[in-house]
Order: sequence, then C-alpha cells, then structure tokens
Amino acid sequence: MKLTPQRYFELVPPTVDMTIRSELYHTNEFNFAVAVILSAQATDKKVNEVTPELFRVAPTPQKMLELGIDGLIKHIKVISFFNNKAKNIIALAQILAGENMTDAFPEKYHNRDALMKLPGIGQKTANVICNVLWQMPCIGVDTHVFRNAHRYGWVDDADNTPERVERRLLEIVPKKYHPIVNHVMVLHGRYVCRALRPMCENCVVAKWCDYKKNNKQ
Repeated sequence: MKLTPQRYFELVPPTVDMTIRSELYHTNEFNFAVAVILSAQATDKKVNEVTPELFRVAPTPQKMLELGIDGLIKHIKVISFFNNKAKNIIALAQILAGENMTDAFPEKYHNRDALMKLPGIGQKTANVICNVLWQMPCIGVDTHVFRNAHRYGWVDDADNTPERVERRLLEIVPKKYHPIVNHVMVLHGRYVCRALRPMCENCVVAKWCDYKKNNKQ
C-alpha cells in the first residue's frame, strides 16, 4: 500500500493546527516578510529569538530605514548570513517606504511574480508570504516539504530543487488541498515526520508509509 497525496491530505490536516499561519513571530505584513527573509537557512526558533525586539523598534519600512543597516545587524547578527540579509531588508524597506507602505503590502504585490521583484524575496519566500498572508495556493518548499515529498515517493531524484518539487506537488496533490500543502507538511514534518527519529508511532498515515519498513534499526 502506498501513501498517496490524497490519503495524506485526508488524514493529516485534522492532526495539526489548521489556522494557516506561520510560527514566525510577526505583527504585520511587512515584518512577516522580514521574518521569512531571515528564516532562510535558519530555524524559526532562532529567528523568533531576535524579531520581537527588532519589530518593537522597526515595525514598518520607514522605521527599518531609520534603524539603518548597522542597527539592523546588531539585532540579527546571530542569524546565518546576517550581512546579506540586512542589505536585502534595508533595500526592501527603501522601496516599500517610497510607496508609503506602513504595515500592509500594497495590493499590487499580492502575487508571487510581483513579490519576487523585491530585494531578498525569492520564489520560496514569495510562496510563503502569499500562502500565509493571503491564503493563495502557493507551496513554499522548505526543508520539511522537500524532505518528506521525497520520503513518501511523491517526487524522485530528478526533483532536486524546491522549484521542481513545487511543480510536481501542484501536479499530484488534489487542487482542493493546494492552499494548505505548505502549512500541513511543515507542521507535520516539524513535529511528527521529523528528519531524525520520526515519530511513526504517533503518525496517522504510518501504516501506508514505507519509511519505517525501509529504515529498520
């Protein structure tokens, strides 16, 4: 028996928090985008250690510009690649402040292609922003989604980039589940189907999954 996307998304969503949100701390749309940029190659937990104070002093694009790159670095220097991320965040703030954005993105940015033209926002970041803020059917392929899509055999070795995994998932996952793919797979991958020592005994789809059988201790 095979763990199909249909079976997975029938059974797993009721076991996770189905409020489509991110565990990244944020208080508005602008600083959510900043948090997602900071989370690249860093854990949400580490990002959440620095963002409450950062967003207290710089919650908007204008305030971020006033903080400046040196001030921003002081807040985020424990985050991986902080120098490059700081440059992108300040460049992003400069553009958005020039458009008089305060806390919410202008409507023209409510799509992936427009977001990806902004500094620091690649496809994965844009997908996460669209999915979490506006419930769009975009799949942000992070480490959990990428790992478990391969673990379940939904993608193969040729699907070796987040873009290819996203394309394949959009093909094989029933459309009605597209808005929740990222959310469900991230939470399930973070707390149950983990990279190390997955909790198969607590997993509602374990009997259809070959992982435990193929990885006997």
